[in-house]
Amino acid sequence: MFRIPTITKNLLIINILVYIAQYIMNPHVPAHSTIADWGSLHFFLASDFHLYQFVSYLFLHADFMHLLSNMFGLWMFGCVIENVWGPKKFLFYYISCGIGAGLCQELVQYIQYISDTYLSAMPLETIISVNNNGSITEMTIAESLNLWGTIGASGAIYAIILAFGMTFPNERLFIIPIPFPIKAKWFVLGYAAIEFYMSIQTSGDGVAHTAHLGGMLFGFLMIRYWNRHPNSGFDRGRGQQFFENLKRNFEQRKQNPGGGYTNPNMHVNHGSGTKEDDMEYNARKRKNQEEIDAILDKIRKSGYDSLTKEEKKKLFDASNQS
Repeated sequence: MFRIPTITKNLLIINILVYIAQYIMNPHVPAHSTIADWGSLHFFLASDFHLYQFVSYLFLHADFMHLLSNMFGLWMFGCVIENVWGPKKFLFYYISCGIGAGLCQELVQYIQYISDTYLSAMPLETIISVNNNGSITEMTIAESLNLWGTIGASGAIYAIILAFGMTFPNERLFIIPIPFPIKAKWFVLGYAAIEFYMSIQTSGDGVAHTAHLGGMLFGFLMIRYWNRHPNSGFDRGRGQQFFENLKRNFEQRKQNPGGGYTNPNMHVNHGSGTKEDDMEYNARKRKNQEEIDAILDKIRKSGYDSLTKEEKKKLFDASNQS
């Protein structure tokens, strides 16, 4: 847990704490707790709609499995993306895509509202009958609109999955129940195709498929913009470019440890007044290379801030030898 990057870890904690509060308020149906009614994203024509709900709905979940699936996706892909992008860019992307997913859901609900001529043509005070668990309940159209609520971080999670697929398209993933590894780009495309099909073929299943697609759409547009405008303020930064250049340099050294001009039979003088034969020189170079590789792997897994002062100094000294 302590190795999870800051934003991902805090998002996990907040979502879990909010769900605990939901459960305490209504252990039978957490989605109908007071906090869920207050924070869920309502239809914008409903009286219970508020602008803050475009953010608050991202931290609410219908049940434990809903929470578990979203938090697993956040942990699995969010850790990688935050380490690559940095905390500020990752948080901006997460919240923005969540808001974008909510906007798409609102648009679909509005289309559904105006397509129902009976519902949209009547005054909001009109009394209608609603079948609720086998019983008939009378309410006004205004009250029925307040029942259109959306909760869940799925839109933002789908956007993170998309970011992983676009950043590491050829990374192989093992996905249950597929018995063989699949490249991330095909995994993301398959996910999007399934959601698109479900949004067309299913209705009333309680899943906001449009919000999932909306999060991926906003994520795609945002990443494309950043790729085309690397100086927009949310690029990977000089530090990330430094590590990429450094890694390429070391890979070239692996392929040609002698530097391309050194005769393997000659002795190398390093300025200390003593000579080092080629076997000792190559052994020392291999040892240094192994240490640098270990440092780069540590950066990839846990970020640059996880390095000790000695490791940072060694990495810096190695870069100056290029």
